[in-house]
Amino acid sequence: MTFAQAVTDRTRRLNTRLCVGLDPRLDAYRDLAHLRAHTLDVLEATAPYAACVKPQLAFYEAAGLAGLQVLEEVCAAAHTLGLPVLLDGKRGDIGSTAQAYAQGWLTGRHAGAALTVNPFLGFETLTPFVDTARTHGGAVFVLVKTSNPGQADLQGEGVSERVADEVTRLNAQEDGEYASVGAVVGATHPRDLAAFRAQMPRALLLLPGLGAQGATAADLAPAFDLGGTGALASASRGVQYARGLDVNASVAAAQTFRDELNAVLKA
Repeated sequence: MTFAQAVTDRTRRLNTRLCVGLDPRLDAYRDLAHLRAHTLDVLEATAPYAACVKPQLAFYEAAGLAGLQVLEEVCAAAHTLGLPVLLDGKRGDIGSTAQAYAQGWLTGRHAGAALTVNPFLGFETLTPFVDTARTHGGAVFVLVKTSNPGQADLQGEGVSERVADEVTRLNAQEDGEYASVGAVVGATHPRDLAAFRAQMPRALLLLPGLGAQGATAADLAPAFDLGGTGALASASRGVQYARGLDVNASVAAAQTFRDELNAVLKA
């Protein structure tokens, strides 16, 4: 299955729309071995409540080569657990550099994964990512309207809507329920979700901001299609560090987020 198919299948089978973010912070641990063990423990323990897992690349890069080795272990463990992997790297560049990013994160051991991408160097820079994702069964999630307050500096005055139109244009080239080009729309913009859902009918929406950034499950209903598909609500700190390094608290948080989303959607 493609990434979009795998996520949608898991949503229906397990009745979950939660994307569990894994953002291991070096200063939270004794050493890298402690970081690795806790992150893998959280992944395994929360997997039954997750539609996919989203490692934030920056936190693994911060630990150097050894951190990237942990990332590969996290991705391998997710595959073993049947969890689709969404790599949050917000990559974006021109020409051969964009192609190299796409090759690195969407082919080989990462074939079938998804990657967040930044369109603000121009829409043509999306082409290597989209083509590579399609070829290898993965997906890209294009930044449309991000969750941070400062997004308005560049994403206001119709810019986000122009990006959303490009997402829709790209997806028109594909068949299937949901296509390979998704969109990042912050859960912190609840009044905009219905409009973006309508504007990008075949895009999976990634909704960051649940929990630590203040968004609640009740805010997110307009982002979903009938039956509760079409979107992923992402929680990172609110799961991995729900109560310090207590893995049981991470499990409880993931279950609570899942149940709150289901209650709102009556799923």
